Amino acid sequence: MDYNFLKSLHIIFVVSWFAGLFYLPRLLVYHVEAQEKDAQAREILSKQFEKMEKLLFNAIMIPAMFLTWITGLSMIYLTWWDSFGSHTWLHLKLCFVVGITIYHFVCRHLIRKFRASEFILTGGQLRLFNEIATILLVAVVFLVIAKNTFDMLMGMGGFIIFAIVIMAAVTIVKKIRSNA
Repeated sequence: MDYNFLKSLHIIFVVSWFAGLFYLPRLLVYHVEAQEKDAQAREILSKQFEKMEKLLFNAIMIPAMFLTWITGLSMIYLTWWDSFGSHTWLHLKLCFVVGITIYHFVCRHLIRKFRASEFILTGGQLRLFNEIATILLVAVVFLVIAKNTFDMLMGMGGFIIFAIVIMAAVTIVKKIRSNA
């Protein structure tokens, strides 16, 4: 298979996976907040959110995750397999992708808990949780684009600052909303 074709498919699957990783936590926020409604509205909204969460996870996120991994590992095999040990950026990227995969399955855990009416996180906590996918995406994109020219120490410092700024922004927006 042509490497550029495989790379194109990989990018498409990554985008699809992240669409789900960005949207599902928002659905979970709305699902939690629906619990504050009257009984009839809560029941209707909860059923709708459960249906949307299940469909998003099973029809989009799971296939996209597996296809991302398959195409990514195929690219490693085709291009870097002989020199895999010398690509520090690739090892770090794979660590972040494992982190993204763990985040994916934490989302699945939350779906199951919510379906059992166990709302273990608040809307505010879920808004912070939602930013984890953004932080991981930024880390992976910078590693892939910069590769070996990237100063790892400065990059990790920038990554930490970015994560702090994102989390602070969510907290500030929450305070503004509660004061309005």
